[in-house]
Amino acid sequence: MASDVPWLLTADALAEAAYDAPDSRVFRAEVVRRLRGIVDFDWYVFALTDPVTGVGIDPVARIPDVREAARAIRLKYLTATNRWTTLDVAASLGARAPQSLLWREMQDAAGVVDVASVVLREHANCWGFLDLWSRRPFPADKIATLRAIAPGLAQAVRITRGRTFQRPAEPPPTHGPSVVLIDDSLLVVGQTADAAPWLRLLLPTPDQLTPIPAAVYNVAAQLLAREAGVDDSEPLARMPASDGSWVRVSAARVEPAHGIVVTIEPTTMEERLDLFARAYALSAREREVVLELSRGAATAEIASRLFVSPYTVQDHLKSVFEKTGVRSRRSLLARATGAHAASDQS
Repeated sequence: MASDVPWLLTADALAEAAYDAPDSRVFRAEVVRRLRGIVDFDWYVFALTDPVTGVGIDPVARIPDVREAARAIRLKYLTATNRWTTLDVAASLGARAPQSLLWREMQDAAGVVDVASVVLREHANCWGFLDLWSRRPFPADKIATLRAIAPGLAQAVRITRGRTFQRPAEPPPTHGPSVVLIDDSLLVVGQTADAAPWLRLLLPTPDQLTPIPAAVYNVAAQLLAREAGVDDSEPLARMPASDGSWVRVSAARVEPAHGIVVTIEPTTMEERLDLFARAYALSAREREVVLELSRGAATAEIASRLFVSPYTVQDHLKSVFEKTGVRSRRSLLARATGAHAASDQS
């Protein structure tokens, strides 16, 4: 069949690679390497996203001119064609390329003839998207193969996101939110003095420079897309930082409307717990049990609040332990809340 999946890209093989890789960037680079064995492409963008808003974070990419990255992000968000927030699994631009603002304004001049896009969606959560840029059209059988790979790849990306919770979180580098000011062309025009430590946490560099992480550009671009009526998702991305914490990056319009304020601050505990539950594919009832545990409730209290028996609570906890790879409530809460890990945490 045209959509037969090579073993290296099956769900099981991708899950194994996700568990073995030291981090998500290494995993995604390996996926790109495996894809090159079956799909012909010249450039690519493989981005993670906030599972709720779909706003991009931490891309692994190779594009014709890296200096055009901010412009490419802006055009990507203002393009409705094959947008990852509405795309049904996978598709190529094909004859619809002129409908894409990104293609008309940037990719065409770079020699891109076709773009294959894959959305990594699982249980209503969007974990990322993959764009393959090619100097040649994508055959229909290759798009069918990408569609067949997508579910397993979405699961594997979720696994890599869950693994980020295994590291205990450090205290925030500064008190209160920090701000980066961006204009509508996504040019950084200013930042507060305490923004640098946050930026280095989101995009560590060995020389202590302060690069602007992709999430800052992405939330600003999402605000532009929302204002243009392309997509109404919130301009917000929650992402893991290098110190084990989770950070929220959000964008808002400055008044009068001539700039974009991007705010960087810690996620709330409720946000972290929600992201934890999504990353480990917990059921709605399992999420409730974890939330009650985080509030200090014992088994009997949880059972009373959820109108179930204590035995049912124990069953839910057993399932949560299995999904998250821990062996005790203490270890579970350490991972879910970011507190320092207990000695029996696996």
